[in-house]
Amino acid sequence: MKVFKVTGEINKPRLSTSFVRELLADKSEHAVEKVYAEIGSRHRVKRTHIKITSAEEISAQDIKNPILKKIVTGE
Repeated sequence: MKVFKVTGEINKPRLSTSFVRELLADKSEHAVEKVYAEIGSRHRVKRTHIKITSAEEISAQDIKNPILKKIVTGE
């Protein structure tokens, strides 16, 4: 499993906010799909209101989420 950093923004009629998510996935397409599912479920946002700007693989040193870092590095 690789770690991906997905950035984007939510554009609803009365709400506009940006987000950054770090998560485990096999491919960048899987990471994007997981972000759509999680944000849509938690914030009741349709996929048409979510715009993904980038999905890139990051190294273990660049991970900011402490739980995810512990899973990847095993420390």
